[in-house]
Amino acid sequence: MLSKLRNRIAREEQGFTLIELLVVVIILGILTAIAIPSYLSFRGRAEDSAAKANLRSLIPSVESFYADNGTYSGMTVAGLKSTYDQSIDASVYSVGTTSGTTYCVWAKASPTSSTIAYKAGPSAQITVAATPVCT
Repeated sequence: MLSKLRNRIAREEQGFTLIELLVVVIILGILTAIAIPSYLSFRGRAEDSAAKANLRSLIPSVESFYADNGTYSGMTVAGLKSTYDQSIDASVYSVGTTSGTTYCVWAKASPTSSTIAYKAGPSAQITVAATPVCT
């Protein structure tokens, strides 16, 4: 056994050829070219989902405000936070124009995110955009 190890150590070992190294680099480049767009797509969808989830968590407070006051007029993020939900983060949520029967609220995915989900009234769908249409 010892003689086999000595023979193996004594034998001259060669490294990889330039062609083999180039093939590995090309394969890594192809894998990277596939992975980066997928990652960016996943990240964008995750931000959209986070903004929608944040907005969905605000809607019960908005509807509670309406149930207590009979109108959406005068609704503010600070008022919703102090009266209905202490976890509302003013850097994530915003309230736009309000009237007696409608409102415009929006939420970001995070305080530093540019992805915004907004809802323009009680019967409207949640929409994701760079800026809310209702302001």
